[in-house]
Amino acid sequence: MEQHPVTRALRTRIEKTNEGEHSSPLFLTSSFCFNDAEQMRAAFADETEDNIYSRFSNPSVQEFIDRVCILEGAEAGFATASGMSAVFGSFMALLSQGDHLLSCSSIFGSTHTVISKYLPKYGIEYSYVSATNPQEWEASIRPNTKMIYLETPTNPGLDIIDLKFVSQLAKKYNVILNVDNCFATPLGQRPIDFGADLVVHSATKWMDGQGRVLGGIVVGRKDLIHDIYLFCRSTGPALSPFNAWVLSKSLETLDVRMDRHASNALHIAQKLEGHPKLSWLKYPFLPSHQQYDIAIKQMKNGGGIVCFELKGGLESGRAFLNNLKLLSLTANLGDTKSIASHPASTTHAKLTAEEKLAVNITPGLIRISVGLEYVEDILNDILQSLEVLSEP
Repeated sequence: MEQHPVTRALRTRIEKTNEGEHSSPLFLTSSFCFNDAEQMRAAFADETEDNIYSRFSNPSVQEFIDRVCILEGAEAGFATASGMSAVFGSFMALLSQGDHLLSCSSIFGSTHTVISKYLPKYGIEYSYVSATNPQEWEASIRPNTKMIYLETPTNPGLDIIDLKFVSQLAKKYNVILNVDNCFATPLGQRPIDFGADLVVHSATKWMDGQGRVLGGIVVGRKDLIHDIYLFCRSTGPALSPFNAWVLSKSLETLDVRMDRHASNALHIAQKLEGHPKLSWLKYPFLPSHQQYDIAIKQMKNGGGIVCFELKGGLESGRAFLNNLKLLSLTANLGDTKSIASHPASTTHAKLTAEEKLAVNITPGLIRISVGLEYVEDILNDILQSLEVLSEP
């Protein structure tokens, strides 16, 4: 009988030791021993899948990879020390001098820095297209375009990009489609089902879900992952076995956690929509969202992020954050605890004023990562903080 991916991921684990443990053991070791010289030679010649060194592979790390591959419907994967090392590894392993990267302009601030500041140092060209203007995409593809990179929903503006449309475009021009699926998680959206070649995650966020460890992962086509593995094996951004063990255990509750995050977020978005002190509010599963029809077609839920624009701009943004009593002010998202942030002065602070406005990061933009607290307590804290703001 075919089992649901959630069941298969939860039950997938490394081989039991002689102790017969129910929970997977943690393999805290830097290297692995061989029975004889021939076994060691064969492992280093890639003739076997024996573990050699934990920078290359580790049973605890492999369990985490296997579980994410099942959830995403991927052939293979490689886990990294952080989400940004997964993004960077997916770029550097597959792009060469003279190649062109086409990316949506609405992306995480550090990803923007990598694309705009560091890729050009290696002779890799790039250009940005609007997440909300599909007509720009095909017109921006060049003869040397090697990869299309995108986030959906985007960070922090929650724009939705039609994965089927971009996938068809990538196939037409024989380019790699690389999707950051961090905001949606595999429980909310599976880009590979729509034709993506690679999927990257900051596992630090919803996958861990409790603000404990850093981690990243890239999964997808086996041939592409092999190149990424070779690059990362040599350059060293490997995920630690301990963090992998924590993340693998976290995946066992991802489904139920995301159900609660998404239901809380939808409730808060519905209650806040139309508030007199907000210029606008976005949540993918609100019918008022500009790409609502795309969201409900490719997403199972709207995720755990709500964003809105305060009418008072920067001054109101600061006052709103300072007035919060329950929500945390911290450089993270996807935690059990609700978090409020001001992207213009934090995660996207290094963008120029023009770059911020181009992706709708305005001075009054607030991003809420909705946690697992009782939903009315989250809502009441937001409402009381809005209440003390000056009238627009």
